[in-house]
Order: sequence, then structure tokens, then C-alpha cells
Amino acid sequence: MDVAIYLRKSRNDIEAELKGEEETLKRHEKVLLELANKLNLNILHIYKEIVSGESIASRPVMQELISDVEKGLFDGVLVIEIERLARGDTMDQGIVAQTFKYSNTKIITPIKTYDPQNEFDEEYFEFGLFMSRREYKTINRRLQSGRLASVKEGKYVGNIPPYGYVRKSLEGEKGYTLEPHTEQADIVKFIYKLYTVGELQEDNTLKTLGASLIAKKLNDLNIPTVKGGVWTPPTIRGILSNPVYIGKIRWNSRAQVKKLVDGKMIKERPRANDNDILLVDGLHPAIIDEESFKLARKISKKNTIPRLTGNKSLKNPFSGIVACGFCGRKMIRRPYKNNYPDILMCSIPSCPNVSSALHLVEEKILQALQTWLNKYYLEFNLNESNNKPTDMQTDLLRKSIVKLTIQIERIQNQISNLHDLLELGVYNIEVFADRSKVLNKRLKILENDKKYIQEKMTRNENKNKTTGPLVPKVQKILEAYHYTKDPAIKNKLLNEVLDKVVYIKTISGRWHTKPDDFNLKLYPKLPK
Repeated sequence: MDVAIYLRKSRNDIEAELKGEEETLKRHEKVLLELANKLNLNILHIYKEIVSGESIASRPVMQELISDVEKGLFDGVLVIEIERLARGDTMDQGIVAQTFKYSNTKIITPIKTYDPQNEFDEEYFEFGLFMSRREYKTINRRLQSGRLASVKEGKYVGNIPPYGYVRKSLEGEKGYTLEPHTEQADIVKFIYKLYTVGELQEDNTLKTLGASLIAKKLNDLNIPTVKGGVWTPPTIRGILSNPVYIGKIRWNSRAQVKKLVDGKMIKERPRANDNDILLVDGLHPAIIDEESFKLARKISKKNTIPRLTGNKSLKNPFSGIVACGFCGRKMIRRPYKNNYPDILMCSIPSCPNVSSALHLVEEKILQALQTWLNKYYLEFNLNESNNKPTDMQTDLLRKSIVKLTIQIERIQNQISNLHDLLELGVYNIEVFADRSKVLNKRLKILENDKKYIQEKMTRNENKNKTTGPLVPKVQKILEAYHYTKDPAIKNKLLNEVLDKVVYIKTISGRWHTKPDDFNLKLYPKLPK
């Protein structure tokens, strides 16, 4: 019987490990390996989930397991308890239950084996998932109530301290507070001084700096952020608006909101209204005085451009499409007055990528798409005249598949022999597990190579069938693009054929007469 092992930590496991208990996954792996040996099961793969996510969407290893179970790769899955499989909502529980049922895959625990084809086992399994969800919600409610109580006491409940502070355990009680980080606290004071008082100029006057200029100055001074990256205007604005620097604890400012979009669960953190935010005195010392903080908020509100409400419209046809070739961030549109053309620029002031006029980038992208389209038309016409793949190439691919099939069978036999050696006592559980992992990893590589060659062979055989219908689609999109001036419609059209466009420009237009001297790399959604 071919099986897989699924290991996952729960929140309780993580807390227990912090208290010095044995590493959870290692302990569970040992128990399940002994169970597999006792039941004479052939272990094909061990899945280890190192994150404790609420839903399947936040657990990548669980997604991989479900995908493999759907393919019928295993006769059963070993798990320490069924609660480890799904503690999410009803939808997640349904996905798990149906996946195991329709693939006829058993769930094996040290206490009981669940057969999805057995009506009573199915009910017991579903009831177990329901109870685990109920237990999770109870624990989560208790946890959230505890966090809220800690906030009201002035404690810091976040895992990552804000810039300028370090997290510190409270003496004689549970919980954490903050204490100033000597170097970072000085930088926070420096940011507030530049924003509210200003920087001394050559004529002995003071000039206040905005968030962008402050970010540029910090980057020029080689002052690192917490993660060692570059400073950005949003990071500066976040520091200037965070009341933690005047000794306050803020709660519920950006609570998580879940939405169902196109059948997928989307998590967002919108900014809350002032009435919904809880603000209490913290146990930690302030870095900034209240007058400086209030002045910073006043300046920020004065300089803030009012956002469009109600009838919002997209102005950038490349929104979410064009990415900076240096830092990877999405390029943004910057409008100008007096009929000066809009430009496309990187949002990071210190980024060396030079901006360009938006209309020039647009022209080049359309030209590149048309050139690419012409290339496809040429290949399509050539295939029309000779629509049979090369016999030599097809023959080589077939020989490769046969060779890989023989190697796969050889590895499978080696895996089978491992169990004989385990039963004879030649291998102990640890050696068996290590050898099993090595062989299964090699097997997976060979199977992936075989799958790749089979797909390549199929693509060669169906190239005309796949390319033909797609080329007219790009042509229609290009035609429609020229008939509209609405940036939102243009953006939607480009998103149908492009995954992204990478933009690079190193020489400013002030130093040469070629404003369109930039490089674009298109990543189309069509087969190459």
C-alpha cells in the first residue's frame, strides 16, 4: 500500500516548543514512521508544513498534498490526527473530504483508519473536521480576547516591533512591551525634525522636507531599514503617522477583512475609521513629543491630495503591468500640469531607473506586440505549408521517454527493496527514512523529466492547433486598443495578453536626444 505522510504544526505545538518541549514535526514523524512499519506501508513522500495557517490557501504544502491525492498517487495518507488536515471553514473541510473520497484515498492515524468509501467512516471523518473547526474558533476567540486585554493594559502584542524600538519581555508577568533602539530612535527623531522643523540651508534658513525627499536623504546616507532595504515614501509616512512614537498603543487600525472574489478568498487590510481605532497609553517610553507628532499630522493633512470618491477611474493603462527592471516594483504614472506629458516612473526615489514619457512607453509596447504577432503569423504560415513535426525530433523524444520509463521502474524496485531491508533489521527507521527520501526525490525528478518530454512532444504535435486561434486574438486586442482612449479599457486589453513588462532606462534624456532610449522585456501569456 503506497502512502504519504503529512506533518503540520499547530499553534499549541509552537507554544510548547517555546517552553522547551521536543520539536513537533520530528516527534510526529517518528510516530508515523513506526506506524507505517507496523502496517507494512510503502512511504512515497513526506510532506512537512512549517506554517500554522487557518486556511488551505495559506498552507502551500497542504495544497501540494491535495493536488497529489487528486492524481491518485497514494492509497492512503498518514497523519497524527485528522485535525491536522483541515481546520479552516466549511469550504476547506469540503475540499479535503471530497478530495479523499473521490480519489479513494484512506486517512490513517495512530488511533483509526478512515475509509472514505465507508459511509460511517465518512460521517465520523466529517464530524471530526467540524469539531476541530469549532475548537479552533474557540481558541481563536480566547486568543483575540487576550490580545485585546493586553492592548488595553498598554502591552505590545505584535511580533515585529516598529522601527525605533525592540520588543522586551515584561518582568514578573506575561506579555511584551517596547524599549527604544538607540540608533534607530535617533533616526526617527531625525525624520520628524526634517519633516516638522526642516533642514538648514546654505543661507541659514530652514527648509522642511517631504516624505520622498526624506527617503532619498536616508538612502544617500546609507542608513538601512529594518530589513536592510531602501527607504520609500510610504515607509516614511507610516513612521510620521504612527502614535507608538508618543507612547501610545494603536489597535484595529487595519483589521483584516475577507472577501470572496471570483470564487477565491481575498484578504485585505483597509484603513479603519478613527472611531473604530482603539488608542491607549502604552507601557513603553515615547521617542517623539506630542507637539511634534501633532505638527507632523497637521502638515501631512495639509499636503495630502484628496482621493477620488465615488466615481473613481483608472488613469494609468499600465497599472500592475510594467515593472521596474532594477527593484522589481510596479511603475507608477506621474501627471503634470500645463499640458506636459505624463511620465512612467519607479515609485522609489533612490532607484536608478530613469523615467520616460508614458506615451513613448505605450508606443514601444504596441510595436513590440505587433512585431511579436508578425513572428507568430510567420511561424503559423510555415507550419501550414509543412504541418508535420520533424520525424527525427519525434523519434528522439520517444527514445527519451522509453529510457526514463526504465529508470523510473528501477527506482521503484529500489524503494520496494527498502521495506524488505527494514523488516530484516538491516536498516533502522532513521536510515530507512533517509534512503526513502533520497530515492523518492530522484523518482520525482525522473517523473518530472518524463512529463516534460511528453508535454513537449504533445506541443509539437498540436502546435498548429494551439497557435492558430490565439494569433487572431492578439490581433483583435491590438485593433481594439487603437479605438479607445479609456486607460481602464486599455489596461484590461493588455492584461489579456501580457503577464508583465519589465522596463529599464539608465541614461537621462537631459544627456542625449533619444527620449525613447529604454529597454522593454515583454512576458506574454501566449505560448512561445
